[in-house]
Amino acid sequence: MLPRFAADGGKGIMDSAAAVLSQYADMVYRLAFARTKSRYDADDILQEVFLRYIRSAPAFKEEEHRRAWLIRTTINCSKSLLTSAWFQKTVPLEDTLAAELEETGEVYDAVMRLPSSYRLVIHLFYYEGYSVAEIGGLLGCKESTVKTRLHRARNRLRETLKGEVTLDV
Repeated sequence: MLPRFAADGGKGIMDSAAAVLSQYADMVYRLAFARTKSRYDADDILQEVFLRYIRSAPAFKEEEHRRAWLIRTTINCSKSLLTSAWFQKTVPLEDTLAAELEETGEVYDAVMRLPSSYRLVIHLFYYEGYSVAEIGGLLGCKESTVKTRLHRARNRLRETLKGEVTLDV
């Protein structure tokens, strides 16, 4: 079906895909999980993203471009899932978010309660280390929009966590 893989039986491409999977699977899974709040949906998105990667076999000049492609594809796949008619007519299984990512605490719970657009920019900024400009490029929006979302997300977190966080002195 894919003639360019025929020369080595697809082994070189599959080795490369396995290396990319081992390097980026955690990032893709965490982003998908942050968007969907479901480990089962995150598993499906992880699988779909890497199937698309293998099928398209994109060539990248820099590793950062590969990372950006995987993030953009993860966002697109999760958006497709969340807006699908099938998804909107299903009832989610109960997931324990803290147990899944081993990140417990009030802050993590508060982040997961944020609306999706705020949760996404918080995840990309703090967990993945992207700058405001890079997030704007990935999401296809202006830097000012990203800054506004970050500001509003931080304010919501501040209000949510006010009084909950106590410092042991």
